[in-house]
Amino acid sequence: MTNHPGFMSAKGGLLLLWHAFRRDRAAVVSAGVLLLLVSAVLIGPLIYRTPIDQIDFGRAVLPPSWAHPFGTNDLGQDQLARILYGGRISLAVGVVAMLIAMTVGVLIGAIAGFYGHWLEGGLMRLTDIFLSLPQLPLALMVIYLFGDQARATFGPELGIFLLIVLVIGGLNWMAVARLVRAGFLSVKARTFVQAAIALGATPRRLIWSHILPNVIGPVIVAATLAVGNAIIAESTLSFLGLGFPPDVPTWGRMLYDAQNYIESAPYMVLFPGLAIFLTVLSINYVGDGLRDALDPKTR
Repeated sequence: MTNHPGFMSAKGGLLLLWHAFRRDRAAVVSAGVLLLLVSAVLIGPLIYRTPIDQIDFGRAVLPPSWAHPFGTNDLGQDQLARILYGGRISLAVGVVAMLIAMTVGVLIGAIAGFYGHWLEGGLMRLTDIFLSLPQLPLALMVIYLFGDQARATFGPELGIFLLIVLVIGGLNWMAVARLVRAGFLSVKARTFVQAAIALGATPRRLIWSHILPNVIGPVIVAATLAVGNAIIAESTLSFLGLGFPPDVPTWGRMLYDAQNYIESAPYMVLFPGLAIFLTVLSINYVGDGLRDALDPKTR
């Protein structure tokens, strides 16, 4: 029994990618840190079963101890349990917002780069318009105007989650669209694409089988960086009080709740801030490592 040639080719490509990626020690260490953080927020709440919403004013603002490794907040709730639980939501926001941004960006960039002419001009002008919008004020305005309606329609948690990821994803697709458009314009002019056109390949086959696989590398790098940007955006919105409700402990919401205790209980700010810092920094280093690994000149 022999392996399929396509499988062998994909396996060989992944091995080459891994060998190129592991040359960047910072990226490898960051990948390990990121894997540890993701494992902690996914598995941690199953092991560390301290309730996240149990209020006990007798334990309010306690410093870190064996009973509460990250201390407690102003309501006596365990900080470690809330960070582990809230990490799931923060990471989910980052991943879903990234998927929205990548889908819209790849779609617009592919259409503009493949068909060209007036369609390309119109889509690129639309991209320029979105690039000129002030993202944070616009996001704040959208959440302020439609937040109550989203909560009433989908519930207090799911409604604000959907609204936040749509806003963040909808305001971060433009760089991907430009990247994909440039890649399509470059690859479309190559000999193998022209040969496929001469052989009668349909536009759908040209896009999915010949052009898109050759521009997907930079998109993967942009996707990793978009996750970090989305986590920061959600943290900013929550810190400004327009994110998730108080009983949903995202990292940004925890920073918002701790802002009045920076001097008296700095650990309330330190641990959620450190979680955001390590996650975003690791994602950025992994993105840089992938960019170098996918660059033929670097390899």
